[in-house]
Amino acid sequence: MLIGEVARRSGVSSRMLRHYESLGLVRPACRTGAGYREYSGQDIRRIFHIESLRSLGLSLSEVGRALDDPDFTPAALVGDLIGQARERIAAETELLTRLRRIDAADPSGWEDVLQVVALLQALASKNPDARQGAALSSGNEVPVPVEALVEAVLSETEPNVAGALRWALARSGDGGAELLAEGLGSPVAAVRERAVQSLAEMPGDEATALLRQALANPDGVVRRYAALELGTRGVADAVPALIDTIVEGSNDTDAADALSVLARDTATADRIATGLVERLAHVTAGASARGRLTQALAAVPGAEASRALVELSRDQDRAVALTATYLLQLRDAG
Repeated sequence: MLIGEVARRSGVSSRMLRHYESLGLVRPACRTGAGYREYSGQDIRRIFHIESLRSLGLSLSEVGRALDDPDFTPAALVGDLIGQARERIAAETELLTRLRRIDAADPSGWEDVLQVVALLQALASKNPDARQGAALSSGNEVPVPVEALVEAVLSETEPNVAGALRWALARSGDGGAELLAEGLGSPVAAVRERAVQSLAEMPGDEATALLRQALANPDGVVRRYAALELGTRGVADAVPALIDTIVEGSNDTDAADALSVLARDTATADRIATGLVERLAHVTAGASARGRLTQALAAVPGAEASRALVELSRDQDRAVALTATYLLQLRDAG
């Protein structure tokens, strides 16, 4: 078979076939009477073998060794090729992400593109001041893409920078809340905490709805942050989680304050009082936890809370009884 026909059937150009011959990869031994190369069936099979190995990323020199050296084993080389492929994929993925974020910023000209690139680079800087500066500049002439802000805030360990990033996200408009909600399912506890903290600072109904869902999160820290914020937003669904927070003793003062906000509604106030009393009766609640639960009744108006305090004033735990008696006196004075 002459070179032109081989090229047509194999898809390998005549020029490349000649290059293979010059490297010694394919050596058509036969010639026609006119001196043209004539490829045998074995030569054609070798060409297909060469193309198969090239498709895996092998260089032509590596292809030659693989085909001709019986001691050449694929294990190490294939492992190297896997590593190289992963590096290329990572680099291309990073480039694609950057391009998508630039596109999301909707730049009107190349100056805007350059500003977005500079902001993205600053967010990825090892210098905390640079990261904070990028966050604080968000929303000026060219906004930082929301995806980039979310990625940054979920990985930020410096408190001041994290605060600036949460502020920037709160001003970024739609899109950030849903992305943060994905962070609530992270296998890393610190990421989940950063996600719920950021979500708590996002305004709007969407953030509120996502915080409601976070009340069922298996992570107690996520539930606590969600409940504290929902309490200040007047969402009564947060009551059980707020009572849990008081029992645990983490942010118990903030939780009591949130309950006092919710207790402005009469029906919710009775629900809060009932919930506090039920937890007080729980046998596993320690002395300090019972004291915190009793103190939380101070900010709960209504007859249900008053009845609970009367009962607690006769409690066997002297500290609880004295606290309840004092709170009743305050109510009477009021």
